[in-house]
Amino acid sequence: MITEHIGLHEISGSLVVLDNVEDAFFEEMAELQLDDGSTRAGRIVMIEGKKAVVQVFEGTKELSMSNTRTVLKGKPMELSLSPEIIGRVFDGLGRPKDGLGDVFPVCKRDINGTAINPVSRVYPKNYIRTGISSIDALATLIRGQKLPIFSGSGMKHNELAVQIVKQASVSDNEDFAIVFAAMGVKNDVADYFRRSFEQANVMNKVTMFLNLSNDPIIERIITPRCALTAAEYLAFSCNMNILVILTDMTSYCEALREFSSSKGEIPGRKGYPGYLYSDLASLYERAGIVQGASGSVTQIPILTMPNDDITHPIPDLTGFITEGQIVLDRALETTGIYPPVSILLSLSRLMKDGIGKGFTRDDHKALSDQLFASYALVQDARSLASVIGEDELSDNDKILLRFGKAFEEKFLNQGENENRTIEETLDLGWELLSMLPRESLDRVSDDILNQHYKAKA
Repeated sequence: MITEHIGLHEISGSLVVLDNVEDAFFEEMAELQLDDGSTRAGRIVMIEGKKAVVQVFEGTKELSMSNTRTVLKGKPMELSLSPEIIGRVFDGLGRPKDGLGDVFPVCKRDINGTAINPVSRVYPKNYIRTGISSIDALATLIRGQKLPIFSGSGMKHNELAVQIVKQASVSDNEDFAIVFAAMGVKNDVADYFRRSFEQANVMNKVTMFLNLSNDPIIERIITPRCALTAAEYLAFSCNMNILVILTDMTSYCEALREFSSSKGEIPGRKGYPGYLYSDLASLYERAGIVQGASGSVTQIPILTMPNDDITHPIPDLTGFITEGQIVLDRALETTGIYPPVSILLSLSRLMKDGIGKGFTRDDHKALSDQLFASYALVQDARSLASVIGEDELSDNDKILLRFGKAFEEKFLNQGENENRTIEETLDLGWELLSMLPRESLDRVSDDILNQHYKAKA
């Protein structure tokens, strides 16, 4: 039911308090009418008895305590949806900002959504190719998975996100699109994303939601929900395979902390609200495959770890909720390696069911296991060399050092526009493993070694 209230009980920052409110509900949308006739949108974020706290999207400047008219809409925030949202650019609240006019909706849906019921989930088994060897071979992205990227401030996660958008694909006969949401980015970064997609001619498969750093924090909290609502519509109503990229989740969490503080809530770890885990889960658990639908929603949340601390609450809680992580290493980046994926800290918990027989190649799992094992030995050899010197190492350790250098320079390192097929990636992996003595490859069967190992003359 739509109701109207005249006057405000209190104004505090971007929050206003209404008194004597009947039948309001959490997340209900409100419209505030100023003395000059202009309007501002808001939503109810707290209800205490007959008092309702409204978060005003555009701020509370110039609001009148006595004359402001607040209309409660009787419904939550909804997003207009139709197949034509693909190729469009929206702001953080889902309003068009590409100059192409409003979306003519087939339907409107509550942006808050719900997590997928575990009973109705289908176990993910098909992979999404990114064209990036370190991901495709060693932390394979599976359709319906949530696989975050843990980065650090100033590292090349934006370039990696753009490369994934340009190169990601599924099998030839299936519809595929990308929903890209940027939160708290500067204008030049937003322009970089948009310009990169246009120059690569991939905008026709991308739906963008851009929240800028100077936009209200409440918009930053809503942006990923708008993006996921659009993804769910395209996946489960239009039967498409959708990849959702959310960057930067740290900006989202910082906005959530600021918002929580403005409401006077008791802070948890490092000042973040105590419900940070459940809030992040409400976003991440909207990824998956649902019974009866041929589409899927796959998520790649990107977050920058404060001070490169992987135990910080944001990456820590994200790691609990998601099915693995891809960790970027600052030490690798300083040596010029791109993308600087730290493979020993990265994993995809679902990759075992999306690779091998019937999906990529039977030897994919054996290759990935051996690359992990051999690269771990490289780190041991490097640690030993730092103590006794490289000249004092055994012949096997010296071979490991050469393998490690070649692995980083040829396998991990690739150009920002280099799109490798899965066959090229796996062949390169076997070529590098052939640098090592055959007897040291103890994670691979003799049959597979006979097929791929190339002894050096």
